[in-house]
Amino acid sequence: MKRCHWIALILLAVSALSLNAQNFGIKSNLLGWGTTNPNLGIEFSVGRKSTISVAGALNPWDFSNDRHFHLWNAMPEYRYFFCERFTGHFIGINALGGQYNAKNVNFPLKSLIFKSTVEHPDPADPASAENGWPNLTSEQNKGRHVEGWYVGGGITYGYQWMLSKHWNLEASISVGYAYSKLKFYGRCKRIIDERTLHYVGPTSATVSFMYLF
Repeated sequence: MKRCHWIALILLAVSALSLNAQNFGIKSNLLGWGTTNPNLGIEFSVGRKSTISVAGALNPWDFSNDRHFHLWNAMPEYRYFFCERFTGHFIGINALGGQYNAKNVNFPLKSLIFKSTVEHPDPADPASAENGWPNLTSEQNKGRHVEGWYVGGGITYGYQWMLSKHWNLEASISVGYAYSKLKFYGRCKRIIDERTLHYVGPTSATVSFMYLF
């Protein structure tokens, strides 16, 4: 599966090269790299003030103390620039989706999960009585993990600075809604329960360098 994720990112770059010159760019989010999520995106013109941005990220890493938060994420977005494409203020509307697998690490924004449902709880396991994201850092859940997927969408505000003929700097923030289904596993792949999560809050933050062709 990890190989497929890398191939998907490479295909994003290759597809960008097939577009007309002066109308597209390749970019990467420095904040993503800072949180150990390698990422790549493309953005191409669909009008004098409009672009389409498609970004993808993944996290294949394992860390000390048997911790990981493996994921892949994709986020296509339509953007409208108030002046002209690739410069100045813009707003966007986006969709998002991905998968994750976490062990001994909690979702950092789990407090913004506003509604959750535990399905098929294990009456013999106290952890099944807790709604929301399971507390994977507790002593009770040490060694347990979750696997799940999510879909959602939201809105974006951002700004692009022209640094030179070919280089731009972008900063943006997105907020929105995400729906997620996860399975909470014990040792030996025993399913403790299944959960449905509803999240509202930040969905993306970027400080990206873009190379324009």
